[in-house]
Amino acid sequence: MKFVDEATIRVQAGNGGHGCLSFRREKYVEKGGPDGGDGGNGGSVYLVADAAMNTLADFRVARKFRAESGQGGAGRNKTGRSGNDLDVHVPCGTVVHDIDTGELICDLTAAGQRQMVAAGGRAGLGNTRFKSSTNRAPRKTTNGTPGEGRHLKLELKVLADVGLLGMPNAGKSTLISAMSQARPRIADYPFTTLHPNLGVVRVGMLQSFVMADIPGLIEGAAEGAGLGIRFLKHLQRTGLLLHVVDIAPIDTREDPARSVQALELELGKFSEELAEKPRWLVINKIDLLDQETLELVRQDLLETLEWKGPVFAVSAATGEGTEALAQAIMRELDIRREADESEA
Repeated sequence: MKFVDEATIRVQAGNGGHGCLSFRREKYVEKGGPDGGDGGNGGSVYLVADAAMNTLADFRVARKFRAESGQGGAGRNKTGRSGNDLDVHVPCGTVVHDIDTGELICDLTAAGQRQMVAAGGRAGLGNTRFKSSTNRAPRKTTNGTPGEGRHLKLELKVLADVGLLGMPNAGKSTLISAMSQARPRIADYPFTTLHPNLGVVRVGMLQSFVMADIPGLIEGAAEGAGLGIRFLKHLQRTGLLLHVVDIAPIDTREDPARSVQALELELGKFSEELAEKPRWLVINKIDLLDQETLELVRQDLLETLEWKGPVFAVSAATGEGTEALAQAIMRELDIRREADESEA
């Protein structure tokens, strides 16, 4: 299925049913009275986060959603049936904005989370409601109110514990396939990955975390170059970034240190919050260099970057170093979860 991470839809809540104007007309009843019932409330539209969905592809075809309107009241004080609410299922991680006002309506991050996005109309009142000691035969009723209508923008930001960041052909797709059961497209040309891929990395029997591989970034990504900010936003959900760098690029003009610095700049342009996220350096493709050359290149890279954070050397192609990386990530995530629980 093609990955779709943005969609626009129209939601329309149901209208409230009108109140009824009616008087009792029964045999052997000398004097009737008002018996017009109220209308039913209109159904509302809700968005529901669904863990079984992972794209917004369904909304490429179905773009209009309307809840059921309430029925009108009837004689004998019969209330009209209320319209059924409409649940629209969206993937977990969907951010919802009102297109007309720019308002952020909700951010659906947890499976089963439910948010009303269009309120149903209120029911109208029948003439029975207006009976009083001074007005025994009221002819007044009220109409149901219209249901709320909205144009919504749905934006999916993938939910993952760890995000892979790097230039095209840095080996991110190979790395996620080596560490998980994800099978992204892999080829020896730039921009092989055209949409985010998620993989579950299992560490032992009962421990696991979710890793996200997004399309490669290039200089100017924050301004829309390459695949641009369309996928940079997916890194905002992750708690830890792995900056994957090709230690032995085929093009000798490419400098690993410069590629890291270029993407650091793009992160800062896009979002200060994203730039401040914890980031580990993952030196990839170590199998292409002998041990002595690797150590020299690695030392030069770290000195040039003045890197202070964790560093891991791996070969995604052979799997070397990936198990140690997974173990370290799991320990870090466990520490964070324990800290969050203690603060709560």
